[in-house]
Amino acid sequence: MCTAAELSEIAYKKEKSASLRLAKRLGISEEAALSEILSKVAGSSPLNELLTRRLQEKAHIAAKLAAHKQAKLTARAQKQASRQPDASAWLAWFDGSCHPNPGKMGIGGLLKSPQGTETEISFHAGIGDSSEAEYIALISVLETAIQAGADKLMIYGDSQVVINDVLSQSGGATILSAQRLKAQCLIARLPQVSLNWIPRHRNAQADALSQQAIRNSAAAANPQQA
Repeated sequence: MCTAAELSEIAYKKEKSASLRLAKRLGISEEAALSEILSKVAGSSPLNELLTRRLQEKAHIAAKLAAHKQAKLTARAQKQASRQPDASAWLAWFDGSCHPNPGKMGIGGLLKSPQGTETEISFHAGIGDSSEAEYIALISVLETAIQAGADKLMIYGDSQVVINDVLSQSGGATILSAQRLKAQCLIARLPQVSLNWIPRHRNAQADALSQQAIRNSAAAANPQQA
């Protein structure tokens, strides 16, 4: 014998709505109306069988939803873990600025050892365009890492063009082929290197160092205005 609570648990929304209409029309209780509606749904099968089948369906759906939720949580955790740098790796950021473009190039970079020691790079690199400035910044970071004895290096920059170019075996702008070759040669001298794109707002320190280089250059050229 199915209880009213059990019938209410397995009834679909449309079946509950139909039972309310039936109860109002016949002047019977909502429980009795729902039992009648579900008995018609069960047909020749006992109502207990419909109850068992629907409870199994609900359990199956709940298990699928739980598995899907767990899969999403696992994927999110894995994604967050992949963003965390290796504790034993050296970290580096590079950025090149150009005012205007083409114009004065400012080079910025930051190298951080696994122990947390930071080396800043900031200098004026003459006249050029933004891609050339980005390449010089990357090369400077690589040279600094080699001098520091970095064995595992994770480099971050916001120039997708330069990162894609230096990782390619050929192609790219002909005028930058020398810079690309130099960067690739420096990378080959390091045991383990990864180049990673990040959005500009996550490259703030390297950007600030490149902007500082341009300001310092302007101040040196016009000492009275400094």
